[in-house]
Amino acid sequence: MNISSQLALTAKMNPMKEAYVFEGESKTYTELNAAINAFASGLEAMGIKKGDHLALVVGNSPYFIIGMYGAARLGATVIPINPIYTPDELSYILKDGDVKAIITLDLLVPLFEKLHPHLSDTETYIICETPDGKAKSQDFPIEKLSIYPKMKSFTSIMAAGTFTYSGPELLEDDVAVILYTSGTTGKPKGAMLTHKNLYRNAKDAADFLKINESDKVVATLPMFHVFCLTVALNAPLMNGATVIIVPRFSPQVIFDIVKEYEATVFAGVPTMYNFLLQAQGEVEDLKSLRLCISGGASMPVALLQSFENKYNVIVSEGYGLSEASPVTCFNPLDRPRKAGSIGTNIVNVENKVVNELGEEVAPGEVGELVVRGPNVMKGYYKMPEETAATIKDNWLHTGDLAKMDEEGYFYIVDRKKDMILVGGYNVYPREVEEVLYNHENVSEVAVLGVPDPQVGEAVKCFVVVKEKVSEAELIAYCAEHLAKYKVPSSIEFLEELPKNTTGKILRRALKEKLGV
Repeated sequence: MNISSQLALTAKMNPMKEAYVFEGESKTYTELNAAINAFASGLEAMGIKKGDHLALVVGNSPYFIIGMYGAARLGATVIPINPIYTPDELSYILKDGDVKAIITLDLLVPLFEKLHPHLSDTETYIICETPDGKAKSQDFPIEKLSIYPKMKSFTSIMAAGTFTYSGPELLEDDVAVILYTSGTTGKPKGAMLTHKNLYRNAKDAADFLKINESDKVVATLPMFHVFCLTVALNAPLMNGATVIIVPRFSPQVIFDIVKEYEATVFAGVPTMYNFLLQAQGEVEDLKSLRLCISGGASMPVALLQSFENKYNVIVSEGYGLSEASPVTCFNPLDRPRKAGSIGTNIVNVENKVVNELGEEVAPGEVGELVVRGPNVMKGYYKMPEETAATIKDNWLHTGDLAKMDEEGYFYIVDRKKDMILVGGYNVYPREVEEVLYNHENVSEVAVLGVPDPQVGEAVKCFVVVKEKVSEAELIAYCAEHLAKYKVPSSIEFLEELPKNTTGKILRRALKEKLGV
């Protein structure tokens, strides 16, 4: 089984059940399955075959679901990418990921037109109409674009689908998705998730959270992010629930959506809960919710308790990472939830805390969190050494420091290496540092996260320059090469950076300087 065949089975068993709602319009499982079949067939007619890599560069919309599940049904590998990435970030992933076709929004065509000369000649562009309908694929003067005739509209591919795609035999170890995660070396790494990884983690997470066909799950987290992909998309569709697609998060939109559709499950990162808490909402606004799910970053205990008290709804905090598809832990629903904890093992997944020798430590002791289960990735794409360093004896080493109590509840003590979490998005200091090091007037730089009341953490840089340069100029330079959430919010100039006797920059000294 895989997520696409499971959806086809749901369509057969419960054909008229609503699969998703998007901007006031709903589609049944029968209609969604037919669209997936048509898209898979259209891809095959284009020459896309099992094992080919397709980039999916769209936001939260039916295009994402049909594109993702259609490619999976054909046996192609999907690489979801954040649509707000800069040309530099996009081109690296497209090249490293050996992408054959790109599914993207019509409004992004000018961006890909600029990128095209630097990419492979084998690529095809599948253009989706923007969700608001203001720009139509067929209205684009594509004959004037350099990537024509490699451009095809999403709707034309759907129309070309004859429902006769070959339906290749999919093996559970075949790669379904490659998720690029920011690497500590400055180069993103592609975590290869198999059909088994996605299917089992979606099923196990759904079972643990008791998601069923009566649920209506709000999907406002980015679908290209593994948290939303598994918990708010695959898991609900696995069990015949309805997904309410929300393109962009705002407190008022969430209040309106939950009330209008009587949503039962909401998944978000801590900053979303903070915005909902600070908004002028009432308990009636979220009264239909039976469960809220938090992940992506540690949720402050005070925020969790205040949110639960205000809206009278349980918040289950969990833990995951891209390399684990992503869920490994959640606070259980059938016994007390522990504030500040990431919960206990989900079904079929084992977590433990080990020392530097790989030996399990006693409850209460701090060590590295390692994970084992059917959700653990196949490895990093084209990075065998990185894979071997991360997966040892079938245990995935997360790099996060954690501890476990006597009842099997886990707690994250410190974040993965020096990762910064900006509004739920991962930012690795080295990635920002690499950009600044390319500036002609920067000689040394160190990046770290500082508390921010709006987005959890902000990116702060300490810089030593060769010649005088302004803070505004360096921030603007970063904005040219990095996605918005990775751009520094502030830059502090120093005469020199603190170092140890070997010359290594001491981040801890900088954190102490800031009192963080």
